[in-house]
Amino acid sequence: MAIAPINNVKAVLDYALTEIPADKIYLGIPNYAYDWPLPFIQGETGAQVIGNITAADRAAQYGVPIQFDENAQSPFYTYTAEDGREHIVWFEDVRSIKAKLDLVDESVIAGPGFWNFMRAFPQGYLMINNMFNIEKVYP
Repeated sequence: MAIAPINNVKAVLDYALTEIPADKIYLGIPNYAYDWPLPFIQGETGAQVIGNITAADRAAQYGVPIQFDENAQSPFYTYTAEDGREHIVWFEDVRSIKAKLDLVDESVIAGPGFWNFMRAFPQGYLMINNMFNIEKVYP
């Protein structure tokens, strides 16, 4: 399934708002993708963690269309690797990031933050910079 399906993110945020003051909550935006070999077997199948740009590049490499799950508000695609095994890749793009950032605006929480800033994702950074005033936050 998607890394952070919007309905699950919203449910967790709604619950958090019943227990924690809104000004103390930051919504973590995932900055990574999962490439899952199929079939998935609980406890056995492991995903490769890749960056969002790598995920889009991989779709182009295999010549497969990127699809968008409207319910999860997340992009994904499937491809067949050289070894014949099918894979599904779930990742984030500007559409999925925007859906999560809209939750921040709707719920008036303290703000968003990228979870795993170590991978380049200029589209996400531009989106967040366009929608919010960026401040450094120290623990």
